[in-house]
Amino acid sequence: MATPSADIDESELQYRLPTDVSPTHYNLTVLTDLEGLKFLGTVEIDLAVRNTASRIVLNVADLELQDISLSLEDGQTTFISISQATDKLSERLTLLFSNCSRRRFDSEIASSLTRISSHLDAAQPTAARRAFPSFDEPALKATFAINLIGRLHTVNLSNMPSYSEEPCDPSEEFDHVFHDQFPEDEGENNDEDVGFEWKITRFETTPVMSTYLVAYANGEFQHLESTFSSPLSGRTVPLRIYTTPRNLPHAGFALELTARVLPLYEQIFDIEYPLPKLDTLVVDDFDVFAMENWGTHLFSFSELMLIVSLRSGLITGRASGYLLADASMLRLRKEIVGLQSHEISHMWFGNITTMSWWTYLYLNEGFATLIGELIIPEWKLDAEFVNEHLNKAFSLDSGLSSHPVEVICRDANKINQIFDVLSYSKAASVLRMLSRFVGEDKFLKGVSLYLKKRLYGNSTTSDLWQGVEQATGIEVSEVMDAWISKPGFPVVTVRETSDGLHIKQNRFLLTGKESEETIWVIPLQILSVDSTGRIRINHEVVLREQEQFIALDTSKPFKINANTAGYYRVLYSPDRLKAIGAEAAKEISVFSVADRVGLVNDAFALAKTDLLKMSDALALTYALRSEKEYHVWMAIASNLANLSSIWWEDHRLVELLNSFRRALFSPLVSTLGYQPNPDESSNEALLRICAITQALDAGDTEVANELRSRFTLFLSTNDESKIASELVTAIYTAAVRYGGRQEYDSMKVICRRPKNPAQQISAMQALLPQALCAADDLELTNDTLHFILSEARDQDIIYFISGLAQNIKTRRRAAIFFMDNFDEMHERFKDGFSMADLLPFAFSSLSTEGDRDRLVTFFKDKDTSKFELRLSQVLDSIEGNSACVMRSTENLLAWLEDWNQR
Repeated sequence: MATPSADIDESELQYRLPTDVSPTHYNLTVLTDLEGLKFLGTVEIDLAVRNTASRIVLNVADLELQDISLSLEDGQTTFISISQATDKLSERLTLLFSNCSRRRFDSEIASSLTRISSHLDAAQPTAARRAFPSFDEPALKATFAINLIGRLHTVNLSNMPSYSEEPCDPSEEFDHVFHDQFPEDEGENNDEDVGFEWKITRFETTPVMSTYLVAYANGEFQHLESTFSSPLSGRTVPLRIYTTPRNLPHAGFALELTARVLPLYEQIFDIEYPLPKLDTLVVDDFDVFAMENWGTHLFSFSELMLIVSLRSGLITGRASGYLLADASMLRLRKEIVGLQSHEISHMWFGNITTMSWWTYLYLNEGFATLIGELIIPEWKLDAEFVNEHLNKAFSLDSGLSSHPVEVICRDANKINQIFDVLSYSKAASVLRMLSRFVGEDKFLKGVSLYLKKRLYGNSTTSDLWQGVEQATGIEVSEVMDAWISKPGFPVVTVRETSDGLHIKQNRFLLTGKESEETIWVIPLQILSVDSTGRIRINHEVVLREQEQFIALDTSKPFKINANTAGYYRVLYSPDRLKAIGAEAAKEISVFSVADRVGLVNDAFALAKTDLLKMSDALALTYALRSEKEYHVWMAIASNLANLSSIWWEDHRLVELLNSFRRALFSPLVSTLGYQPNPDESSNEALLRICAITQALDAGDTEVANELRSRFTLFLSTNDESKIASELVTAIYTAAVRYGGRQEYDSMKVICRRPKNPAQQISAMQALLPQALCAADDLELTNDTLHFILSEARDQDIIYFISGLAQNIKTRRRAAIFFMDNFDEMHERFKDGFSMADLLPFAFSSLSTEGDRDRLVTFFKDKDTSKFELRLSQVLDSIEGNSACVMRSTENLLAWLEDWNQR
């Protein structure tokens, strides 16, 4: 057996490939038969052999291999006998394989929605081995020459541009290895003209890259095209977006966005996009939602929502946000911008420079998440980052089951599980903190140096720190070590003294227990106001010990963690929090939007652990009732909704909370109205949607009746224009929630046969998460459960389960349904991401120790190897909810009753 590389730990031998033999080039030919739902292929691998070896070890799973001698271990590793030893020579290895079964995500996809079939390979993180035998590890890079055979009327796509395409006879390509197994056409065609039913597309050879970036697809696609001009070289690069014919007219926004983002990234990184083209492929059923395959990245439209309805109008050309003429689809466009810019940034973070192993996944995903937030400053994405990434990372990172950003991950079964909020949002948050600490320009310069040093290579954390240290002169590794290598985050407690502040750090835990085990190096980013009233932010004060004194004039406004730039919570005394809240509530405040968002999120998180009273968090919220900024209101909305969710079985408390929510949001509805103003800002447009949605969710009958009347008019006229685009989801929700069988069936029709993807998403969201699952009608709920099992596409199951679990009337039923159908769910999603993603939606909102105990018992005899980390996180969440109920019910109920009597 070949001797493993010295840099691989002994304990990793059963999971990692030996490095005595490594690939240098793949020659891959794949035939896709969409009619027979199968594919055939051959792969030739050029090898670099470093030592004499009797066996070559590579990865393969779920493929029928032919004409080779092999043995399988756990379905993942194949040992291929080599009859002749080699000594530092290149040897071409030919492997022949086929797959004759329908595979859900990594190969054949037949969409029930479009009735158009497609075959695609998306190989991250370990799925390349299910598409072709390969050395399926990120550090084992090679070049790829790909040839695709498909029927004449289909389109073949891969990472690189094609250099030839011509009719072919599959028997000539495959008969010498597969004999009679290649697909033959049915009908009147005879053997002489079978070749004219097929074509072969040959693609240019890729740069050196990892197997997980390989992409190939075959289907009945159409495309829109554009170009961008490189600001570094002047080179013109073609851009295309491919999708099914029915979706094509709506794909222009994503294409134009791509053309605008690429040159921006080139300038930021000072590295030219290296490939000769970039395609975006949008498909109807795709497990991973989006995948950054080099040169051809893949998306599922129902998650990314790349398709913007024509009702939204054309892009106006205003550089300040690529705004559409109709502001109604602003939320949709923001999701497109965030996700598309994230995937495009991977062309640098992950593709040009790739992590050496999945331990360093955050180097790909953290950067892509952070850099994706640099687009469109007018949308105040920094404040949105605090809500969408920082706060979500805190939520998962506050349990004992949390893992470090840099997580040791030897077992391939565990790799899918680390594609979570911590690898994405926590990683982005700590990198954002570092950027603010050293200065954004210097940080990006360091990132550019890091990328240039590791071009077409692999990297680890130390490579990044070296780049930033070279650009800044700061010993970054010392500052960042605990943030990357340790789980959790600190809460910084601020105690005022006569001449300054006493600062102390402890690990923040959802259970309320404090831990002093980890000491973080914390950039405190102190905001203060000087004697002239000018705002100053001190970036130089760093907390390196558990406790520290800081001299500061506390008679003037101040705040630790300016702009909520740091990855930590801040605990003030109730009196100081009240003073900060009063300053934040001013029409012109010293605190930024991101500051105010962070204050709200911190207050509720600290109250959930009893470090602060729930009454203090609610008082802060009420003090901000005149707030004008959408992002602050979203923080308020999500935190109040979370309280209703935690206390979901306490009907009296939930009703009091809903009364409080109506008092906050219904006046906003009265002020903003239901119809968009052509001249209004994006902030007003988004705030209207937030206010209407929250008022409806809190049981405002006036809002519900208004929305229902609009749906009734739509049904009577079948005129979609009767429903304002920005209110589609809210209107559908109100119709089903306060309606009956007629409204339910109407939603089901739209969900099954939407006029466009945006309408389908709105119908699905209303039918499931926000409306149908809120209905009291048992018969309709049962219909929904039947729909999940009989009609829902795999990628949409997560919407159904989350919708049932979000509503207090069907939450427990969702958990029981999931457990009753666990075997089917497990079989459907065992090879993808979705199983681990489904668990939190099904169970995390439960809130009693009994729920937790039942879940532990249920999974005791189940194979949880592919989602055990996520299961631990779910159990932590339930325990935290239960502890919160036990600690805070009395205080919360007392404040709400007192408020209700005012």
